[in-house]
Parts: sequence; structure tokens; C-alpha cells
Amino acid sequence: MTRIAIFVSGSGTNCENIIRYFQHHDKGRVELVVSNRDDAYALVRAANLNVPSVVVNKSQLNDESYLMPILRQYDIDFIVLAGFLLMAPSYLINIYKDRIINLHPALLPKFGGKGMYGHHVHEAVKAAAETETGITIHYVSEVCDGGKIIAQFKTSLLPTDTIEDIEQKIHVLEQSHFPQVIESVITNI
Repeated sequence: MTRIAIFVSGSGTNCENIIRYFQHHDKGRVELVVSNRDDAYALVRAANLNVPSVVVNKSQLNDESYLMPILRQYDIDFIVLAGFLLMAPSYLINIYKDRIINLHPALLPKFGGKGMYGHHVHEAVKAAAETETGITIHYVSEVCDGGKIIAQFKTSLLPTDTIEDIEQKIHVLEQSHFPQVIESVITNI
């Protein structure tokens, strides 16, 4: 059984979806939610589903002697970044080599890198008049959005689509595919 930690910064719709997906699963289970924001609604979602959570600030995240004992306490084997807005520190990437994945709301390598998250991505996609967009699930490396791509899922765009329409199309892809990709990855580690 793979013990999963989800790192989040926001509302946590993907976090909740992943927790529910693995609640009665024989391959993995979400054991911990880690947030860098104490007002992240993801923490409420985790509590409602009886998943422990911890809030860490940026300096605590970057302090191996602070974060690793917490992850060891929960025997965390695998980390999922689901709307986590801080860069994973080098020590974490090295300790969890090929066991940290991220969801990006665009088809990398397009619209990736520093500052490209959430509505910023959707605004850039709209401004570029793209005819399709999608999600990318990738391994985390020390390069922002630069890790090896695991899977991509696409959706077509219409010229009349608003930023909100794009966001909704991305949300549908995330809810449909992210848990299954996590399952596939943890089954093969």
C-alpha cells in the first residue's frame, strides 16, 4: 500500500477527488495533506474526509529537518502536488526521486514555468488563441514544470470560449484523469 501525501495551496477540489478515489483502494491511500496556507479550503476538505493535515510555511518547507520527520511520521511513500504553488525543495526531490508528481493546467511545454498557474495559464492560453489546451501530469524536477511528462489529456477550444470556459474544461479533465494517472504511477513503483 502506497501512502500518499497531497501538497496543496488552494480550494482543494483535486485534493478531495484524489482522497475519495483512494479511500477504499488496495494500492494506495492519502495519509496526509500538506498546505503552505492555513486558509486553504483543502484543509477543510481533508478534515471532512478524516485525513490529517499540516500547514508549513516556506521556510519550514525548505527545512529538511522540519518537514522530513512529519513525512516519516505518516510513512509517506509518494507525493502529489495538486495546486501547490511553491517549488518543491531539492532535498525533497532527491529523497522522493520519481515519487513526486505535479498536475499542470496546460499542455507543457507550452504555458509552463514561473508564474504560470491557475487563471494565469488560462489567460495566456486565451491570449494565444489556442485551439486546444489540456492538462499535463509530470514528475517533479528542480526545473519548474520541467520534469518528465507522464500523461497529457487534451480538450478543444472555441474562439468564443471565455477564461472561465477554459477553466471549466480543464477542471473536467483534472477530475476525470488525475486520480487514475496517480493509480497507474503508484502501481508501477
